[in-house]
Amino acid sequence: MHQSKWIILTIIIACQLIVVLDASVMVTAIPQIGRTLHMSTTSLTWVHNSYILAFGGFLLLGARAGDLLGRRRMLGIGIGLFSLTSFFAGIAPTAEFLLISRALQGFAAALATPAALALLSATFVETKERSRAISMYSAVSAAGGSIGLILGGFFTDFVSWRFGMFINVPIGMVLLYLVYKFIQPTSIRSGRFDIGGALTSVIGMTSLVYGLVQAADYGWGNPATWIPLAAGVVLLAVFVLIETRAAEPIIPLRLFANRQRSGAYLGRFLMVGGNFSLFFFIPQYLQNALGFSSFEAGLAFLPFTVAQFGMMYIIPGLVRRYGNIKVLSAGLIIAIIGTLLLSRMVSAQTPFFPDLFILLAIMGIGAGMVFQPLTAMGLTGVQPQDSGAASGLVNVAHQSGASLGLAVLITVFNTSIRAEHPSVSEFAHAVSNSILGSVFFIVSALLVTFICFASVRQMTRKRALQANK
Repeated sequence: MHQSKWIILTIIIACQLIVVLDASVMVTAIPQIGRTLHMSTTSLTWVHNSYILAFGGFLLLGARAGDLLGRRRMLGIGIGLFSLTSFFAGIAPTAEFLLISRALQGFAAALATPAALALLSATFVETKERSRAISMYSAVSAAGGSIGLILGGFFTDFVSWRFGMFINVPIGMVLLYLVYKFIQPTSIRSGRFDIGGALTSVIGMTSLVYGLVQAADYGWGNPATWIPLAAGVVLLAVFVLIETRAAEPIIPLRLFANRQRSGAYLGRFLMVGGNFSLFFFIPQYLQNALGFSSFEAGLAFLPFTVAQFGMMYIIPGLVRRYGNIKVLSAGLIIAIIGTLLLSRMVSAQTPFFPDLFILLAIMGIGAGMVFQPLTAMGLTGVQPQDSGAASGLVNVAHQSGASLGLAVLITVFNTSIRAEHPSVSEFAHAVSNSILGSVFFIVSALLVTFICFASVRQMTRKRALQANK
């Protein structure tokens, strides 16, 4: 790989790392943030969801902006705005100020991320190079969450949870310099922004998640729950209608014509829905039930992180030998086994080593086998004019799955706790049920793989037989 390509890949990976890392860097600081800003357990979920929903909701608009205004320009604007809003989040004097800053961080990430992935696709066109680049990008995307846990725990115990936000500022400034020094300007073209589609999608998804979170506190029959849920469904239906009629939609519906791509988007949504929620519940279990400090809870994810990064070097060879579908299926099965065993193992008396240590490593192996094939298949056969939208959809599936999965499983968690001040055993039981809910998400991802990709293989075989005739 040429040196200039390595530099570009490093910039893209570093950009992806900071935006993914920020989805979890505050997880191990949750108890401290709650005490500092006087936030309840339910309201603390919005420390994550405000970031994730804005990130996922505006990704497609960010991808469109990259296509029309130039990808290098949008990458630079996104990184600059991300650094500024990170500073605001770090100085937040109130819960409201923090949540607004986090939402703006998510918007900035939505501008930068699709531009970065589109630049990767345009830079690495040779099959072997692209496979290696996507493998590294996917490993960082998947493992960034666990790295965020470690860093967030360290800052919380030894400096301040606010430092997890402040550190983005110098990193962002360095990245901004490197972007304009090493990445060439990309072409711009005329076109329209699908503002209606962007707004209905982000407001609809936010309303849906808000309704699910409200269900955790008020139950399903309360108007505070079903009104936002109904509004979310209606707005998402309006979004689809807008996309069918828009001259230049943020989601060209032709992207879903390919069953393999559609399966990759849905599979990613479900996998992340189950996987990301673990980063919210397990650190709290380690701190509240097993007495870990914030930093120790972050370090506890090292077996997951190391296993996941280790798979980055193995996956390209496995994919070349067995193909994306077989590697993806094996990874999902391993992830299911590890997560299911973990859900049964969690209790107030469970020792971290070797029980939880081994299971986290198994789950890391499974996750490390999943995301690279899903990313590659999500970009399969995409026309150049749709590369930005397809890149955006990969990340939309990731972020939407994280926010919706957490909203569903926080409802499972709260339903499992009956006392206002639960005992350690009751807390551990609620975490166990939530992790079991994660298993259902990942099993659903496996079913999608079998249904969508098996049918693709059958169609391919039929075409081959017809061609031979």
